[in-house]
Amino acid sequence: MSQWDEGHTIAGWTGFGIATVGVAGIAVGVCTGNALGVWGGLAVVAIGAAVTWALHLSGWGKPPGRRPVSQWGLRVKDLTAREGHPGCVGCRLAGRGRPAGLPVRVAGESGTGEPVSESVG
Repeated sequence: MSQWDEGHTIAGWTGFGIATVGVAGIAVGVCTGNALGVWGGLAVVAIGAAVTWALHLSGWGKPPGRRPVSQWGLRVKDLTAREGHPGCVGCRLAGRGRPAGLPVRVAGESGTGEPVSESVG
């Protein structure tokens, strides 16, 4: 496994499997002209997204980017998931973490001698 093992997590593979079943249901619905099959498949895809998100937030999904060798395994739980991953949309939707690179200004004097107002994101 490489240092960039994107998607090689329990959350990623579970979501992929559920979404594949949903897309197959959509395809069968389209081929047979059955609207219920199409809507059922769409519902399964939505459930797959929700399950993937829940698994990611519980630590079975990992943030993008390089990880230490100890985090490369598929069955290794991410212990930093509670704080949220910087720049992760799923964590932000759950109210965890903060956006990557969020500038924070504090009250005080700037280098130019002008007062600086407090502005916290």
